[in-house]
Amino acid sequence: MKTIAFDTSNQPLSVALFEDDNLIDQRETNVHRNHSTQLLPFIDELVKQANWTPQDLDNVIVSQGPGSYTGLRIAVTTAKTLAFTLNISLTGISSLALLAANVTDRNAIIVPIMDARYQNIYAAQYQWESERLVVRQPDKHMNIDKLHAALETMQQPIIFVGEWQRFEDQLRELFPVATFAQDNLPHAANMMSLVQDSTKLTDMDDIHQFVPNYHRLSQAEADWAKAHPEDQGGHAYVEKV
Repeated sequence: MKTIAFDTSNQPLSVALFEDDNLIDQRETNVHRNHSTQLLPFIDELVKQANWTPQDLDNVIVSQGPGSYTGLRIAVTTAKTLAFTLNISLTGISSLALLAANVTDRNAIIVPIMDARYQNIYAAQYQWESERLVVRQPDKHMNIDKLHAALETMQQPIIFVGEWQRFEDQLRELFPVATFAQDNLPHAANMMSLVQDSTKLTDMDDIHQFVPNYHRLSQAEADWAKAHPEDQGGHAYVEKV
């Protein structure tokens, strides 16, 4: 099976090509957030260098969220377009799980972090078990204080990975014995190892319904909900275009 996998959930862009479970090639950049212009050329370059054609692809794996609204929309739209056009399967994985996969410590609780702005974060808890990355606490949007409450009774070692540098002073004060990962960028080369617990979509109706996992309202939706408390849930919100 030939698979293209990519992540544009934040500033880094990472694309990988697999044959079965074997990594064929990977392309990455962390210079500018120009995913709308860089993603498809990266995909095209990898496919051509492998002497494949797009029609050779059998599956696409994409980071489904959380992360940048724009980045997630670009990735999910591209993945769905490939799945529809090539009639191939689609698998979504957690962007936080992809960060957690950088940490190889089998004894620690791995806490991937993304900056969600306004002193909030996206975070989760993962742990390796029998060579599989297992969710201990699912991906959530939260304040750092709530993260402390969730982890303060933890007996196992804690390793932070991702955008922890943006909250380093707070995290070191709250978790003085925690460890901080050195590799904090998402790598599409790790995506194949994360699909075991994800659903592979093959039906075109299911692929059509595939959407990003934002884990919070957009700023526009939040502002609308604040101005319309009678419609909590944001079901009546329509984005102006």
